[in-house]
Amino acid sequence: MQRLYNTYVSSKLIIALLLILLTIGLLFSAQAPSPTNAPAEKITIIAKSLEVPWALAFLPDGNLLVTERKGSVKGIDIKTQDVKNIAQIQVKQTGESGLHGIAVHPDFPQKKYIYLYYTYSSNGSNTLNKVSRFDFSEEKLNNEKVIVDAIPGAIFHDGGRIKFGPDNFLYITTGDAQNPSLAQDKNSLAGKILRVGEDEKVEVYSYGHRNPQGITWDDKGNLWETEHGSSACDEINRIDKNNNYGWPTVRCDQTQNGMVPPLLQSGSDTWAPAGAAIINDTLYFGGLRGSALYSLDIKPDFRMIVIEKKIIEHFKGEFGRIRDVVLGPDNMLYITTSNRDGRGTPTSDDDKIIRVNPQEL
Repeated sequence: MQRLYNTYVSSKLIIALLLILLTIGLLFSAQAPSPTNAPAEKITIIAKSLEVPWALAFLPDGNLLVTERKGSVKGIDIKTQDVKNIAQIQVKQTGESGLHGIAVHPDFPQKKYIYLYYTYSSNGSNTLNKVSRFDFSEEKLNNEKVIVDAIPGAIFHDGGRIKFGPDNFLYITTGDAQNPSLAQDKNSLAGKILRVGEDEKVEVYSYGHRNPQGITWDDKGNLWETEHGSSACDEINRIDKNNNYGWPTVRCDQTQNGMVPPLLQSGSDTWAPAGAAIINDTLYFGGLRGSALYSLDIKPDFRMIVIEKKIIEHFKGEFGRIRDVVLGPDNMLYITTSNRDGRGTPTSDDDKIIRVNPQEL
């Protein structure tokens, strides 16, 4: 009997102890803070009813600047999604020409400079492109200073992407201005990737390009480029200084001594690739004709670049023509549609800027 009684008391004590522990756990659970960062949505519309938003650039405060090809520069408050007019640039807008790239000085706000690439007329009907620097103060652009002038232009093939690289140099893509032979002429600024330093000296970084539309860098500092090819194929290139990328002498997978073929080309498909961004080992780029956000795995391996040649399509046909793709300070992708450029089928609220969560792709 005494043994049974002892067992009974022990059981009671164990049950009481378990109840105490359960109560303490519930109290701590009730007092524990709930997660404050809910999973980000796959897509969020940041702005709409724009007219061919060509390029995006982030300010250090996380807000956004956007160019419209008609010549407008607008500022967007990411939190409130308010849109403000920053500037109206006098541009020549015909076909693909107009206001294109935008870049923010890497030392902003110590150096409050904004750079623009745009098309203008010279001596009557001549079409040229230039890159200018502006002072950014009181949410306005003032005091234009031309950095690179007289870049050959045309109704098509104007290039126009500008970005600061990890070396703090400004990189500029130029098209062949519908004169393919200029891409092989080192004395011409057409069909090139240019590089400009603080001394504003312009150098030809690479040549033999038809219409480069996107540039970005991986975490090793390698420069990647997307390029509108001929009707035969579009291209993705890894750019090295002084290299000749072949246009118009070689196309697609053709080779010739002294000329670098693309790492990847579209073959019978047409991407019409535009803006590009890299996250870790994934290259993302917009497709205009392709009407998709594309992604591609790239894996640096010593001196060689090994590409898993598998393009993945995201949002195929969902948003229409996709032009710029940039990586935001929040590690989200920001893309622009280009359905009002005369080649798309715009909806009532086009064009848009869309935030994309890459973890949800």
